[in-house]
Amino acid sequence: MSELKPRITENGIDYILVGDYYIPDLKLPKEHRPIGKYGRMHREYLREVHPVRLNTLTLTGELWTYLADLNEQAQERLDTIMEQMKDAEGVTEELKRTQEMEWVRRCNNIHNRAEEIVLYEMIYS
Repeated sequence: MSELKPRITENGIDYILVGDYYIPDLKLPKEHRPIGKYGRMHREYLREVHPVRLNTLTLTGELWTYLADLNEQAQERLDTIMEQMKDAEGVTEELKRTQEMEWVRRCNNIHNRAEEIVLYEMIYS
């Protein structure tokens, strides 16, 4: 009978022999950025709709970095869309100074619409 190796690689994943079983030799990435709101939302989307993709990202140790990158990109996209909408709709610092509650109402409306765009484009696709 051939002797078992203590370590093997299958499908790009390293396995280590523990007792009689090979288990994945997973290493956590050196990622310290938070995954944030949009990263958590996308992780839940992957869990429900694309579990194989989620498992692949988890097993290769790329999940946290992927989600942190996505969160940063989504936040930047949200900020850009909001600024463009504010310019197009005349939501200015002058309005903020003269009609504060109207400015808040319009900014909340713009934020909600911009977030819907980001969710559709980046999080749930």
